[in-house]
Amino acid sequence: MFKKIVTTFLVFTFFAINAQIEKEISPPFNIKTVAFFQEGNSVFPFFQIGESFEIQFDDLYANEADYYYTITQYNYDWTPTNLSKVEYLQGMDNQRIMTYQNSYNTLQPYSHYKQVFPNKFNRITKSGNYMLKIFNDEQEIIFSKKFVIYEDLLGVSMKIRRARDFESINEKQNVELTINYGENILQNPKQNVKVAIFQNGNWNTAIFNIKPQYTIGSELIYRYNKETQFWAGNEFYIFDTSNIRITNNTVAQVTAGDIYNSHLYLNAARKNKVYTYFPDFNGNFYVKNVSAVDNSEIESDYTWVYFSLEAPDFFSDKNIYVNGMFNGYAKTDEYKLDYNKEKGIYEKAILAKQGYNNYQYVIADKNGAIDFKEAIDGNFYQTENIYTTLVYYRGNNDRYDRVIGRASINSELIRN
Repeated sequence: MFKKIVTTFLVFTFFAINAQIEKEISPPFNIKTVAFFQEGNSVFPFFQIGESFEIQFDDLYANEADYYYTITQYNYDWTPTNLSKVEYLQGMDNQRIMTYQNSYNTLQPYSHYKQVFPNKFNRITKSGNYMLKIFNDEQEIIFSKKFVIYEDLLGVSMKIRRARDFESINEKQNVELTINYGENILQNPKQNVKVAIFQNGNWNTAIFNIKPQYTIGSELIYRYNKETQFWAGNEFYIFDTSNIRITNNTVAQVTAGDIYNSHLYLNAARKNKVYTYFPDFNGNFYVKNVSAVDNSEIESDYTWVYFSLEAPDFFSDKNIYVNGMFNGYAKTDEYKLDYNKEKGIYEKAILAKQGYNNYQYVIADKNGAIDFKEAIDGNFYQTENIYTTLVYYRGNNDRYDRVIGRASINSELIRN
């Protein structure tokens, strides 16, 4: 009886703890092009403390709805922080987003929202993991986005190498790290320092909970064979709708309706083909209307983008999704390909904002778990990716996880 009680208690505790882990909430259909921006460009969501950045998004209902935001800090593992809000936020959140404009000269009307941080109402005072939550005027959450505030306190060097095991030597890239904390006094750094490693700023593929293998003086060394490996993937595809009325080397046909329809060229699965390099934005996107003379943010239209994929070797009960930073790497029905039996191809029409957009095809099960090994476009160690490392630290008596360092490297510098 006692054993059953203990088991029940442990199971309950396990699920209670895991239920507290915060996850992003994908926006509804009417909210599009959600991203963090700096200097007019969408960026990975890692910002130095005090640095200016923005959240931007469009509401296709175009009714100038009121939206509000909150900022909440989380621990390294995305469980709630022990700090009260006044300890990490100077001022008050739950503020209305005041900066918005309606689209101009577009077939698809929308209201474009923009909120800058820090601002006169609030300023984040501590580094760490944060979640930005957007609410409507009925205090219903619309979507949420993760971001990280970091301090630049120590040195981080990175190297990208090919995998060392023969099974994945041609398919994976391995990240090696050296953290030099110099004269900083860190308590038990081998236990209290943690890292998060990102490929192209994507939370879905990030690696966590890797401890240093050994230390040399004030350096923490990470030279694992498998624990820090990423599936290399393939170069992202791109579609260019910057001139929405004409075709180009990515858009095969343009048709008109209530809004424009951009039919992309058929993509053929590249898994069993030879790797070919071509430049991409590592999953990013750039809003651009080449005909706009003033402001592409509100003069760029939306178009139905028709994707088509030929994948005759794909036999699975899993789903294929189109994703990239333009849709927040979301794996929802809105971005799931449908199989056309008559044509023998997978298809989907997705509403996307005018500009230059990277995208990829991913395989995922009903729970959203991605199948990297059987990737539609294969994995090639030569693929150019950007890797970013964030260094977290929590002293023995600290009540939150600081982020005390950041570094990035491009895998073009990959070594054997």
